[in-house]
Amino acid sequence: MTASPHSGETQIPRTSRAWHLTARPKGWPEPDNFALREESVEEPADGQILVRNIHLSVDPYMRGRMSEAKSYVAPYKLNEPMYGGAVGVVLASRADGIAPGDHVLHDHGWREYATLPAGRVTKVDAQAAPLSTYLGVLGMPGLTAYAGLVRVAAFKPGDAVFVSGAAGAVGSEVGQIAKLKGASRVIGSVGSDEKVQLLLDEYGFDAAFNYKKGPVREQLKEAAPDGIDVYFDNVGGDHLEAAIGAMNLHGRIAVCGMISQYNATEPTPAPRNLSQIIAKRFRMEGLLVADHQDLQPQFVEEVSAWVRSGELKYRETVVEGVENTLDAFLGMLRGENVGKMIVTLGE
Repeated sequence: MTASPHSGETQIPRTSRAWHLTARPKGWPEPDNFALREESVEEPADGQILVRNIHLSVDPYMRGRMSEAKSYVAPYKLNEPMYGGAVGVVLASRADGIAPGDHVLHDHGWREYATLPAGRVTKVDAQAAPLSTYLGVLGMPGLTAYAGLVRVAAFKPGDAVFVSGAAGAVGSEVGQIAKLKGASRVIGSVGSDEKVQLLLDEYGFDAAFNYKKGPVREQLKEAAPDGIDVYFDNVGGDHLEAAIGAMNLHGRIAVCGMISQYNATEPTPAPRNLSQIIAKRFRMEGLLVADHQDLQPQFVEEVSAWVRSGELKYRETVVEGVENTLDAFLGMLRGENVGKMIVTLGE
């Protein structure tokens, strides 16, 4: 086993802390549904590597994995480490093509150390971009934004675009990509006046509103008097209903998430106007980033150039320490983050 790039310098710990789901939440997750536990660090077997995680990702889809309901991804198992995006440094390797000191992206988050098959990781360049960006603007959220807008919503120059959850990791990138590709107007909804100003002043949105300050339908009508051609949905509920009402003929809706409903214990009524799909002939399609991995090279080439030039801006909300991962996750569900929510364990 190759232990480190400089033999004897890297200490491989005996134990590691990892978050376990101990009970399935009903409604909003509670701290009692989780436990941070100590477990042994396994030495890698043939074809495996040992990674020290540097940054962890918390994302809305994780709430669905806490339920037993059938979905596009398997639920978390009780009393076992949870999974999620992470980027880290390789401490030990018994796999060809990956050496100690390499940085990798993988799905064994919610923990400090991970032993996993080398086939489940992607090497990343720590010199080309900050490591945390591979969990955000250049990672899964970024590709979600890109694929959802370009392919699922079939964006074309001149479209008017409405984005909900527009200050988050996905929404903020959707709006900026739309502007860079020639949208006639980009509107975003967010949950605070500070985020409204962020969208207008930093991200270049044409209009933005705080959905907590009045009915979404009325605020969207004021922000988009000529209607919208594309809606990128991160919220669902009243936002989706408002977007349907504002949709122009042959519009497109990319449904990425419905965070307003993830913790609901009863079915939500909206949208109540779905019948408009007939007269307006708009198209609505669900979005899973896993279906669009073929766009990865195109996405990285185009978006990384915008990031380097400063044309596409991004924010991160950083929480320190594995012990605060749950707080970061719950804060993300409440909309406390600006941009990508990241948990850092230290370089």
